[in-house]
Amino acid sequence: MVRVRFAPSPTGYLHIGSARTFIFNWLYARRNGGTMILRIDDTDVERNTEASLNSIYDGLRWLEMDWNEEYKQSDRIELHKKAAWAIFEAGHAYRDFTPATNTDDEATSASSTRGPWLCNPGMRELTAEESERRAAAGEPFVLRFRVPRGAGRTITFADGVYGEQSKSADDVEDFALLRSNGMPTYHMASCADDADIRISTIIRGQDHLSNTFKHILIFEALKAEIPQFAHLPLLVAPDGAKLSKRKHGPVVSVTTYRDAGFLPHSYVNFLCLLGWSPKDNREQMSRQELMESFSLAGVNRSNAVVNFSEEDPIDPKAIWLNSQHLRVWPVEDLAARVRPVLASAGLAALEPESHFQWVVDTIRSRFFTLNDFATKGRAYFADDFPMQPEAVAKLDAAQARELLRELAVRIEALPEFSEASVEAALRALAEEKGVKAGLLINGSRAALTGQTVGPSAFAVFAALGRERVVKRLSAV
Repeated sequence: MVRVRFAPSPTGYLHIGSARTFIFNWLYARRNGGTMILRIDDTDVERNTEASLNSIYDGLRWLEMDWNEEYKQSDRIELHKKAAWAIFEAGHAYRDFTPATNTDDEATSASSTRGPWLCNPGMRELTAEESERRAAAGEPFVLRFRVPRGAGRTITFADGVYGEQSKSADDVEDFALLRSNGMPTYHMASCADDADIRISTIIRGQDHLSNTFKHILIFEALKAEIPQFAHLPLLVAPDGAKLSKRKHGPVVSVTTYRDAGFLPHSYVNFLCLLGWSPKDNREQMSRQELMESFSLAGVNRSNAVVNFSEEDPIDPKAIWLNSQHLRVWPVEDLAARVRPVLASAGLAALEPESHFQWVVDTIRSRFFTLNDFATKGRAYFADDFPMQPEAVAKLDAAQARELLRELAVRIEALPEFSEASVEAALRALAEEKGVKAGLLINGSRAALTGQTVGPSAFAVFAALGRERVVKRLSAV
């Protein structure tokens, strides 16, 4: 059975690269009837924060993609330690009593003239008796994996994206399993968990590909089934640099797009297209279509560029995709998403609900994000709204203001207020005064919305209602 996992570290907000990794795992699991697992890799106590953890949860929940099981590595440290000592007891690890340097995880060369650091022969060849004696005396040590050397061993695996991968075991350093404080390293904790919760396929970023050779050795030493691996191309900035929280800031945060008014389904669609393609030139896809189309075979090997600038942190492709989804989203659901956006801007949705939904449906065709309903669409929900210079020019046309005030009188007197009755009244007034109907149509749109473009002019009348229409036309 397919079992995949997403394993973020709570050291910052949810990175868009991490979100894409989650999405690809989710789609793979759902496409194959498998299990999606969220595992919080929270053993780095010095860098983990509760705020970061909450940000990760917020981002994932906003994507509206669930998971089946959840674990925290901090709850499983004893399991990690037990696995490390099982590897030691089987002869695949040894104690290294070398005084600690900057890190216990990956040793560096003590002598650059001898090439990359691979092992500390004195520690690797220490007798079991000496190792036990020094440990019993309280001397600190790092527990290192005893990588097989001198036997011509080649570590190989078939990557689901990058194909066949291989590396000589002689080129892999004796990496740490336990730090000198007894805590498991990333390699040890990750593999122990993957083995214990029976992960079948590990889908993660390409920057982890080099770690896979070490992880295969750990799985072998634990006599665990080795998962399949698939590594995803990196997301990079327009200049080719890897997207970084530290360097690029909010640009790489999922919540930046959420707060900009994106629909979660359109954002998922956008992230999928960064490094993956359905191979049929489709771009706008529903959640169901993504599930039906996704495969690792469609993942590209080249890095994917996220386009943004200092002036605008949002990728234009994401904006376009969101506008396309906005136009076809079920209006009942869209209206429910618009309500909190209006509320946060101090605006109230229209009543009754049926009219509110009709207005949302009427005005959405020119909008790009949910936030546009509270900005570009403000005139439909509030009486104070900005006037575009182009709109003022329409009102300043000869006779425009006078005729609009007259139109207000006639609309107030209509037995029935509807698009058809307003249109008839407007055209009758234009004919009576000997002017083109366009003068009144363009002028009324400007007076009612402060804009020169939008939905059908007579739909604007119906959206605002008789009272607001009369009040605004009378005040020009």
